[in-house]
Amino acid sequence: MATERMENPQVTPLKRNLQGVILGKNDSIDVMIVALLAGGSVLIEDVPGVGKTTLAKALAQSIDAKYRRIQFTPDLLPADILGSSIYNPVSGDFRFDPGPIFCNILLADEINRASPRTQSALLEAMNENQTTIEGQRHPLAKPFMVIATENPIEFHGTYPLPEAQLDRFLVRLAIGYPSAEVEVDILKSYANHEPLDGIGPVLDLDQVRRIQEEVAEVHVDDGILEYIVEIVHATRHDNRLELGVSTRGTLMLSRAARARAYALNRDFVIPDDVSWVIPHVLPHRVLLTAKTQHSGVTAQQVITEIVGRIRVPV
Repeated sequence: MATERMENPQVTPLKRNLQGVILGKNDSIDVMIVALLAGGSVLIEDVPGVGKTTLAKALAQSIDAKYRRIQFTPDLLPADILGSSIYNPVSGDFRFDPGPIFCNILLADEINRASPRTQSALLEAMNENQTTIEGQRHPLAKPFMVIATENPIEFHGTYPLPEAQLDRFLVRLAIGYPSAEVEVDILKSYANHEPLDGIGPVLDLDQVRRIQEEVAEVHVDDGILEYIVEIVHATRHDNRLELGVSTRGTLMLSRAARARAYALNRDFVIPDDVSWVIPHVLPHRVLLTAKTQHSGVTAQQVITEIVGRIRVPV
């Protein structure tokens, strides 16, 4: 079944903005937009210099969001992200000084360079849209989105993201190098000006919040829900996987499919929506057995094979 390509009129200006900065990477832009519409976070795993930071900045400018960037390093502490209480000797009171996490879009640059203790400071924020600091709960802004980057090639001085944290990212994507033709266009576009300087907001935060509420109302037929659950359960019973997709993963797959349907100007999900988001939503949630890893098979290949043998609902 082929999906129609008519885009939601609220999404088109946003996509056009991002395409003006990140050339030749429409699929990556579509994934980023789906994550925003679904209210989820993004893990961009790619080599340096392919536009990860630029894409995050362009998204923030396009929705007039409060943007903060944290460079993750081995000496970074949780308080450097969340904030801390500062004692006022005059009044004798403690004043909370909020950290950079109190924003709309947080870029966690090279997240795997920080210690697991510091990485875990993001877990509650990504899952519950709040942080607990010194026993006090602090709600975060809405919308709130973490865009984390990591270099998959460099391992010296890095800490692998634990499964519990990977599971909180709605999608994982790789931007990749541009084609030769596109790279010529990039050289031309950056010759006399910085493309980011020409990016203005095409949505405001109130509109984004309303869109996210509308995405949550997109209809998913029982047959589609059963299809999603069948895929997830198949990952839990595959002998190539030590760890299958969690229930959180099931929920996020449904959310992403709703967002994809909304982006294509539909108020209902079709199987193609599920198929389109699966490669970005599921592979980072499974754990291969040691034997499977040594055989050279990837999580993406396992997921693709599992999906291929499950009947698609009509």
